[in-house]
Amino acid sequence: MKKRYIRHASELVTCKGKAPKHGKEMSDIGLIYDGAVIIHDDKIIAVGTTEELDKQVNPEEYEVIDAAGKTVMPGFVDSHTHFIFGGYRADEFSWRLKGDSYMSIMERGGGINATVVPTREASEEELMEAGKERLNRMLEFGVTTVEGKSGYGMDCDTELKMLRAMKKLNETHPVDIVSTFLGPHSVLPQWKGKEREFLDEQLEHVMPKVKEENLAEFADIFTEKNVFTVEDSEYYMTKAKEMGFKLKIHADEIYQLGGSELAARVGAVSADHLLKASDEGIRQMRDAGVISTILPLTAFGLKEEYAPARRMIDEGCAVALASDLNPGSCFSNSIPLMVALGCIYMNMSIEEVITALTINGAAAVDRADKVGSLEPGKAADIIFLKFPSIHFMPYHTAINLVETVIKNGDTVYHKEW
Repeated sequence: MKKRYIRHASELVTCKGKAPKHGKEMSDIGLIYDGAVIIHDDKIIAVGTTEELDKQVNPEEYEVIDAAGKTVMPGFVDSHTHFIFGGYRADEFSWRLKGDSYMSIMERGGGINATVVPTREASEEELMEAGKERLNRMLEFGVTTVEGKSGYGMDCDTELKMLRAMKKLNETHPVDIVSTFLGPHSVLPQWKGKEREFLDEQLEHVMPKVKEENLAEFADIFTEKNVFTVEDSEYYMTKAKEMGFKLKIHADEIYQLGGSELAARVGAVSADHLLKASDEGIRQMRDAGVISTILPLTAFGLKEEYAPARRMIDEGCAVALASDLNPGSCFSNSIPLMVALGCIYMNMSIEEVITALTINGAAAVDRADKVGSLEPGKAADIIFLKFPSIHFMPYHTAINLVETVIKNGDTVYHKEW
């Protein structure tokens, strides 16, 4: 048995719990000063003060890790990404800088559909190689669990290829990957006006194969004006749930269509984006236990107003933060920038931001019983920050402070400053 003992952490963030934190609970991150963690193999055995845990440890039996002057906390969970794709869309970013809107770019053949051809043309190996590089960057930012979506093929072969690439990466890369089927990510020209037929094609011919190969836990859909209506989305999500998929939804991003209310109605695990979520939708998500996953890097890149995180938290919602890494609207997975946006522009406290990136992110991918906090029985997914307090996270603005990443008890990344 491999035994490791982390001691003398200046601040130890536990975020303890096996369920999402709602509203005011998000401010409770279970902070322990001069904290310590005992690890056996890949699991956490004990958490407490150094004085308490020193009594339980024979130093000769453990690898002792001195965390003096460091902040120690759970690995981050990035609960919404599209990190498997072919090609890039840097030209669209420049178009937006010149004033073109996201929807106008989409209407002229750009947007999601522009990534379809290079993704279809890429081999599974090429997708894996690019995905591995992106996972390495995530690891450097302290991400130990990530959600990844398909959706850049919107045909059977490419959707399966993307999901198979994620499955193989999950088996070989330190970062754990939770896969989501997003066949209804957009409407290709040949399906315009026949959206329900397209959804039936996905439900009847693609998703059974996804299930057969155990390629995805979740099903997702982009509910948006000129994409999929609330009615079509409810039809799809109801059928997907009957097939055994857990549900996510891209909701209320550009227009307020009632996606938040739909998420509550069908029992989605999370509703994501939510820039235009209504007050009633926020209340319904709270009452239904839907995780409100907000993606500030996308709003930043699109120069849109941020999702109303403060209102959601004050109403008692469980809020998660995620990057939305993708080749179009948000080619970024910067956790430090997300922290800055959350604290400075969305009026979240650093404690709320940490909760949103750990235990609530874990809940958004249905992993709150396994990761997202430091407590006995959970995976030893732990990160060390260079500085002694959580308050350096927004203060040292948009700078990556992660020094060491431990995944399942093993050190998988270390930076020499």
